[in-house]
Amino acid sequence: MTLRESLARGAAPSPPGTLHARSVAGGIRVPPGAERVVRFGRDKDEVDLCVGEDDLRVSRRHGELSYQRSTWWLRNTGQQLVRLPRGRLMHLSTEPIPLAPGYTPLFVKGSGHREHLVELYVTDAGEAGRVPRHRAETLPPKRWPLSGEERLVLVVLGQQYLQYESDPRPLSYRQAAELLAFLPGGEGITKRVIEHRVEDVRRRLARGGFPYQVTRGDDGGGPSDSVLKHNLLRGLVESTTLVPPDLELLDDFFSS
Repeated sequence: MTLRESLARGAAPSPPGTLHARSVAGGIRVPPGAERVVRFGRDKDEVDLCVGEDDLRVSRRHGELSYQRSTWWLRNTGQQLVRLPRGRLMHLSTEPIPLAPGYTPLFVKGSGHREHLVELYVTDAGEAGRVPRHRAETLPPKRWPLSGEERLVLVVLGQQYLQYESDPRPLSYRQAAELLAFLPGGEGITKRVIEHRVEDVRRRLARGGFPYQVTRGDDGGGPSDSVLKHNLLRGLVESTTLVPPDLELLDDFFSS
């Protein structure tokens, strides 16, 4: 049972600010208190929560959570990195970060490809009034409108994203144009056409509140074009606007 499940299954209500922490070795619940510190790491005799007990890449005291100014603060005290949601990394030298109320998973890097999960949950004042909605209709992700040609161009550019590769990269506009020109029916979609279609999508989505930066600032500064393309494709895939079956559009398009 995960930390979320155990909390949802009706353990006694915790006061706001209570920290719940769990690893494969066990779990703890710590109410808020001035200058309170919770430590985690490999040495079960030195920490409050044991993590990676058989992995020598995990430090004996790898991290700590301290309660200050009505907030729990996370600090990495180990030699290996700690990874947080959205790819955020913490090093030994990184300043402590505040934990928001709710659920936060973190991963301690271990030997080879191993990562050790620590689940954190901080209760907030609004939880007592929340009503379970087990049978309610599921809200779909926010999907972004695309024309047929826009979708086709983005599918060609983002094939690695649609195959859910671990480190995807977009094709260049030139590569996409060469691929389209090589196949019957795609000769009319040139590099310039692709650039215009992508730019149109970027501007429209940026105006609509797209979650990642996809356009440069008014002064022309900011991330490179490759980074902006990556952000665009990442957001479209995460929102399920583009999905793996869209790769079939290439077959449909070129066989028409």
